[in-house]
Amino acid sequence: MIVDLPDTTTSKITKQIVKLREQGGVVTLGRVLTLVVITKNGLEEEAIAAANLASREHPCRIIVLAAGSAQDETRLDGEIRVGGDAGASEVIVLRGHGELAAENESLVSALLLPDAPIVAWWPYEAPPVPSQSPVGRIAHRRITDSANAADPHAALEHIAGTYAAGDTDLAWTRLTSWRVQLAAALDQCDDNDPILGLKVEGASDSPSTLLLAAWLHRALRVPITVTEDPRGTGIRTVVIERKKGNIQITRPGSLEAVLTQPGQPVQQISLPRRTLQDCLAEELRRLDPDVVFGEVVTEGLKKLLAVEKVVQL
Repeated sequence: MIVDLPDTTTSKITKQIVKLREQGGVVTLGRVLTLVVITKNGLEEEAIAAANLASREHPCRIIVLAAGSAQDETRLDGEIRVGGDAGASEVIVLRGHGELAAENESLVSALLLPDAPIVAWWPYEAPPVPSQSPVGRIAHRRITDSANAADPHAALEHIAGTYAAGDTDLAWTRLTSWRVQLAAALDQCDDNDPILGLKVEGASDSPSTLLLAAWLHRALRVPITVTEDPRGTGIRTVVIERKKGNIQITRPGSLEAVLTQPGQPVQQISLPRRTLQDCLAEELRRLDPDVVFGEVVTEGLKKLLAVEKVVQL
């Protein structure tokens, strides 16, 4: 069910939610957090769909700030989605115009679940410093997505320079399966066969490629080469060079990869490109700072980019 509230206020929206609850259409019991999505009018539906699916694992209240034009007359249009239109959550869409088009903490504060953690998510354009933005200041976790930036690599470097505990980026979350497979392969290695070098190959528009390289380079402390592939191909290959034979994972498509290890048969492994809802659901599982991401983005990425000719165009 979708209830439209044109030219409204947050007070009227709150009263409508109470009314729906009294009618049995909205249940707040079991809501574990408030997810605030900050985006632009017209770009909100993909984020809402992903949040709805993620909410089946993490029941929550979803507040969407879909900014309209700052040139319009100041007004607030509201929308409440419950039931089948809201997954396991309740969705409140706020479309601000004029003076209300900017990210606004006052619009959010009246609609937050009491005593529940707050997660802020910018699916597209992130603020200059997420932790200092109006909503970021009150959030326990702050999620950005550098892959959607005009220049993903520049966005990643900016994240490194503005990082605060509680920040994370979905480019990092997309690496979880790669990190699990690589860690498992390294665990089986002979300790007497040292690692000599690393090679990482991925798309030129993939910040995940740089983050994976930074993670490996920081952990293994050996020479590394990063090779850029055509845009849109994601991460393609990781090679761990060893004297007795290389460990290599190559993903030619978007679903399966090939793992080769010395002395073992070639293996086909499942390594699909992760969906937006999978990544969001993973990030909502934790409300404490992601320490590893913080170390990789602030220390590992800096060291990686300092390596001469690390990226081959």
